[in-house]
Amino acid sequence: MEPKQELSSIDLAALVTELGRYEGAKVDKAYLYGDDLLRLKLRDFDRGRVDLFIEVGDIKRAHVVAPEHVPDAPGRPPNFAMMLRNRLNGADFAGVEQFEFDRILTFKFERGDEDTEIVAELFGQGNLAVLDENREVVSSLETVRLKSRTVAPGSQYEFPQSRINPLDVSYEALEYKMNESDTDVVRTLATQLNLGGLYAEELCTRAGVEKTLDITEAGEEEYRKIYDAIERLKEPLQTGEFDPRVYEKDGNVVDVTPFPLEEYEGLDSAAFDSFNAALDDYFFRLDLSDEAEKGGGGPEANRPDFQEEIEKQKRIIQQQEGAIEGFEEQAQEEREKAELLYANYELADEVLSTVRGAREENIPWADIADTLAEGAEQGIPAAEAVEDVDGSTGTVTITIDGQRIDLDVSMGVEKNADRIYTEAKRVEEKKEGALEAIENTREKLEAVEKRRDEWEASDDEPDEDEDDEEKPDIDWLSRNSIPIRKQDKWYDRFRWFETSDGFLVIGGRNADQNEEIVKKYLNKHDLFFHTQAHGGPVTILKATGPSEPARDVDIPEQSREEAAQFAVAYSSIWKEGRFADDAYMVSADQVSKTPESGEYVEKGSFVVRGDRTYYEDVAAEVAVGLRCEPDTRVVGGPPSAIEDDTETSIRLQPGRYAQNDMAKMLYRKFRERFADQSFVRKVASADMIQEFLPSGGSDIVDGDGN
Repeated sequence: MEPKQELSSIDLAALVTELGRYEGAKVDKAYLYGDDLLRLKLRDFDRGRVDLFIEVGDIKRAHVVAPEHVPDAPGRPPNFAMMLRNRLNGADFAGVEQFEFDRILTFKFERGDEDTEIVAELFGQGNLAVLDENREVVSSLETVRLKSRTVAPGSQYEFPQSRINPLDVSYEALEYKMNESDTDVVRTLATQLNLGGLYAEELCTRAGVEKTLDITEAGEEEYRKIYDAIERLKEPLQTGEFDPRVYEKDGNVVDVTPFPLEEYEGLDSAAFDSFNAALDDYFFRLDLSDEAEKGGGGPEANRPDFQEEIEKQKRIIQQQEGAIEGFEEQAQEEREKAELLYANYELADEVLSTVRGAREENIPWADIADTLAEGAEQGIPAAEAVEDVDGSTGTVTITIDGQRIDLDVSMGVEKNADRIYTEAKRVEEKKEGALEAIENTREKLEAVEKRRDEWEASDDEPDEDEDDEEKPDIDWLSRNSIPIRKQDKWYDRFRWFETSDGFLVIGGRNADQNEEIVKKYLNKHDLFFHTQAHGGPVTILKATGPSEPARDVDIPEQSREEAAQFAVAYSSIWKEGRFADDAYMVSADQVSKTPESGEYVEKGSFVVRGDRTYYEDVAAEVAVGLRCEPDTRVVGGPPSAIEDDTETSIRLQPGRYAQNDMAKMLYRKFRERFADQSFVRKVASADMIQEFLPSGGSDIVDGDGN
């Protein structure tokens, strides 16, 4: 049983009720972890500190997190987090809403100068969109441009096409949907009524209806039982009286629900006081389980469950094929309705003219319905064709050759037919989208099968102890699964790179870091670099690490040249659009914070005395790449140091693309180069890449690296 990684529509309906209790809390700060987890730190006057997590990556969730489960704040906040801090600092949390029955939540915030909404799309690829008071997109984690909708900065936010809400459906609508199906009961509930597999099975169990009962054998008795089960299911969602459970199997969490499910009676479960607390416990333990799976235990203990993933993708394909078939049938049915209208033009026109004329004389809709019923009894063909008259929608329903057709009384026959043809076209477009989705799923299935074959083939390879020959180079770009080996370094918060000879170079991002680097990390055998131009980072070429004793080391000339290029590339000349500048090098004992008499040294600046070694006309170029061995991370710096140390890299020079835009461009290019795109997302998100880009605009150098 695969653990749940995404919240269902029913989960979100329960969550909205509980999160509403935090209305009025004030926002303190926003954090972004990686490229898909948003944390909003709030202050509630009754409850104190509140941490709201919204995650839209492989895990899709939203809930309040206990302080002991909150990870340390990430380092330098990315642009998205800074933008949110500017908009939300001191704002009041004004509530949260679920869009229709979709997995979409809208979090609302109010502040005197501006209001903000955060839309969390917890389906598909996942996304977060930040909207202003006019519902215009300020920023989004992902840009979406589809035929049906656009989510991009500057555009009006558009929700996806809404789906039927099974919790609001009338008995008549449920019966109609069920009768339209051509499969069994549980699949009809899952797809036609949008309940999903788990809750479709739960309703069948609660209703006492056989899940695999063919829809042609089901009738009013079964439909009434299912409808009653839906009514009982939604009671706690309306009252807010939940009995949340976290379910376990073999000691591992597998699901979390706002109330107990009969489908899970055979599983161990733990009860919680609130659904938020249950969600927090579940996802925290799910993270721990994931970490444990990455640990030791031998090859079999770490072997992914390929078969379960393969079966999952096959089930998705089966559902998508069913949806495509349904779209085809629906589109064909709509076209047949339009053709029937034209084939029976006079009859349809008589019905519309009769009803429209009566309305122009202010005859009530109920009286019109009675008159048409009397006409049917008298054998008038047009009246006999009328099935229903609905004044609330201004429509009349007629039946021609057994086909029910809804007509808008305000339109003529031609416009009603055009409207129906347009609906057929819209359904055809949905079918095209479904065809694209099924191709993506088939690619995922092929990738899983390929990874399984590679894993099984690796069992036949000799161990390193059995073969003393040199280990062959690994083509990381084509591997479908790359192990993540990350290790935090003390210098990660600075600018840094490792030279071609393996020496560490660090530089300050601001005046505070310049001060810290010189005072704390500049040892007597290190080399100090700076540009002739004002506004460059303090750059230190380390002879030894901070935990090693200082000693005199022969540092090769290439490492010195690379440190000089680093100092130039990350200086102000990049922002000015200049392609080269001079840099100089001095020893550590030539650097001082003590000014000459009558002078003042600004924060982050230093006095350099004595002779300098100059590096003239140093090119302002950097390379950004992905390293797979011995650890997995994004790195950046002088091309000569980076290109040989990475599996793939891209070279940059000063140019026209803003830092944030260039980071996204590089992210997309890296994803195109690696077969394992999830690896790129985990180790080299746009925010991680941006850490290695110079301030100012950039262009990709022709040939864009290796």
